[in-house]
Amino acid sequence: MNRLFWTLGLAALSLGSCQQQAPVQEQAAPTAPTPPPVPGPNLATLGDSNAVAELRAYGQQYPGSEVLLETRLGNIRLRLFDDTPIHKANFLLLARKGVFNETVFNRVVKGFAVQGGRTENRTIRLGRYHLPPEITGEHFHRRGALGMARYDDDQNPGKLSSSIDFYMVQGEKLTPYQAQAMAGRKLTPEQLRAYETTGGVPSLDGKYTVFGEIIEGLDVLDKIAAEPVDAYKWPLKDVGMKLTVVK
Repeated sequence: MNRLFWTLGLAALSLGSCQQQAPVQEQAAPTAPTPPPVPGPNLATLGDSNAVAELRAYGQQYPGSEVLLETRLGNIRLRLFDDTPIHKANFLLLARKGVFNETVFNRVVKGFAVQGGRTENRTIRLGRYHLPPEITGEHFHRRGALGMARYDDDQNPGKLSSSIDFYMVQGEKLTPYQAQAMAGRKLTPEQLRAYETTGGVPSLDGKYTVFGEIIEGLDVLDKIAAEPVDAYKWPLKDVGMKLTVVK
């Protein structure tokens, strides 16, 4: 019995070795299509001498009005103002180029504002440039206002805005007397009412450009403002962001 099994097994092995296997054709893994380049000026070549002209042309050719800001704490929808065209075009351009997606909220002051847009780990080359102020009496620092920061006040008499550091106002509710005392200019009845009913930071009025506002997600703003921070007002757990132009 054992010999028969061994003989049959040997015969089967011999038969199998005589059969020729068809060559296996290796298929190359499909490659993802290369996305088309994002239109707009080369960010690396932007500077104070050409930024305004480049941004003005870009805003006219590639308009937009609403941006979705996604975070781990929820989403915020922003509306950008038409009467601040340079700040608006700059924000649209950097959002579409993915610049803000590499950044986090790096300054959070509860009851005041949350600020983001800066990083030390940027992979997208970005020239150094500033934005001329587009400060209007119509737009003020009520709760939910979107503005652009600035630096070096002693060397920046023209109140030029940063190109990347934006902030969103949380603020606190203020009596008309408190709001007027904090403001750097005469407030209108509408502004006094807004500061009293919804809150804000009137001390920033007339000093920084407000170029948009939150239209959805004020609760998310409050969540970001409530994050624990270190001595430098940087959240202990990073709050990253993804910005997408949606309209």
